[in-house]
Amino acid sequence: MALPKTPIPGMVVRYSFLWSTDARAGESEGRKDRPCVIVTAVRPTPDGHFRIRVLPITHRPSDPARSIAVPPRVKRHLGLDADASWIVLDEVNEFVWPGVDLRPVSRLKPGVWTFGVLPTEIFDEIRANLRLILQQRRTVRTE
Repeated sequence: MALPKTPIPGMVVRYSFLWSTDARAGESEGRKDRPCVIVTAVRPTPDGHFRIRVLPITHRPSDPARSIAVPPRVKRHLGLDADASWIVLDEVNEFVWPGVDLRPVSRLKPGVWTFGVLPTEIFDEIRANLRLILQQRRTVRTE
C-alpha cells in the first residue's frame, strides 16, 4: 500500500518516535522506529499538508496507568508481534505529513506504509483517556 495522501486518526504507522526524555537530553531523532497511532490529522494550510500527532506503542510503558493495553486480537489484526504492548497516552510527537521520520512497516515490505487502522472501540478508549490526561496537563508533546 502506497503512503496514504490523507492520514486517518486511528491509523497505525511506523515512525521514528522521539521520547521527551531523549529530546531533553538534546537528541533530535528517535532511537527506534516503532508503531505509532495517529490521534489527530489537521490540515493547517492550503498546500495540503497535514499536522499529525502520534502516540507510541511500546512493550514497556513508564506508567501503565497512563497507557492502554493493546489486546492480542488487535495486535494480530495489525500484524504486530505477540508480546504485550501498550499505547502510551502521555507522550505525543507532532509532525507535518508526510514526514521524514515515517518508515515502511518493514524492510521486507518497502511499499507498505501502514499496519492498518485500530478498531473503533480501541480508538474511542484512546480518545476518552487522552482527554482526561490532557485535562490534567500530563501530556508531553515533542516536535
